[in-house]
Amino acid sequence: MAKIHLVLQGKGGVGKSMVAATMAQFKAHQGQPALCIDTDPVNGTFEGYQALKVHRINLLEGDEINTRRFDELIERIASAPTDVIVDNGASAFVPLSHYLISNQVPALLQEMGHELIVHTVVTGGQALLDTVSGFAQLLSQFPPECQFVVWLNPYWGAIEHEGKGFEQLKAYTTHRARVSALIQIPALKADTFGRDLEDLLRARLTFDEALASDRLTIMTRQRLKIVQGQLFAQLENSTVF
Repeated sequence: MAKIHLVLQGKGGVGKSMVAATMAQFKAHQGQPALCIDTDPVNGTFEGYQALKVHRINLLEGDEINTRRFDELIERIASAPTDVIVDNGASAFVPLSHYLISNQVPALLQEMGHELIVHTVVTGGQALLDTVSGFAQLLSQFPPECQFVVWLNPYWGAIEHEGKGFEQLKAYTTHRARVSALIQIPALKADTFGRDLEDLLRARLTFDEALASDRLTIMTRQRLKIVQGQLFAQLENSTVF
């Protein structure tokens, strides 16, 4: 039985590709490389990680889902002998979500013995309410057989509204039973850890590639190793991998 990890969020620039790449690296670290697919029609950031061997499927033709490409995506997912990680862009969020639900894909995958796990990102700052709304929208659309994982990204600011943290917000408390895990992306100092991670993401390098590179300073590699450890420990302790 394969686990299908689908990264969805209607807000752009919140770290979806980082989430997909982190999961892919974690699976490889476990000795169980996943099938990685990038369906973002605009950026293709996930595809840029050459070490992860990401397949690209552009699902959109204009603003509509291309049926043949959608069918190709489902064929690849359904026949995969390993876990699957799919990164989807913000521009394809609405059409892909609609297509998955209207074609009853979650139920189909469950009948075939697979698990569908939807990963979404909630971020702080001005995008907080938009990303929380996107989370709530996904919960209302996808059927009970889907699990959910929320990644909390504090890059743009603290994840709180009117003095309440995410776990106190109504959107979470109402749907808490359907959320299998909360993954906290570390809040990093901009001039050290944050800068190192930004450089890593910009170069589309995996943690292992960076740690093996003699082009990076000893302390840069040490800080990246710490970030990797913080993220991987949370994934190790979750129930969805």
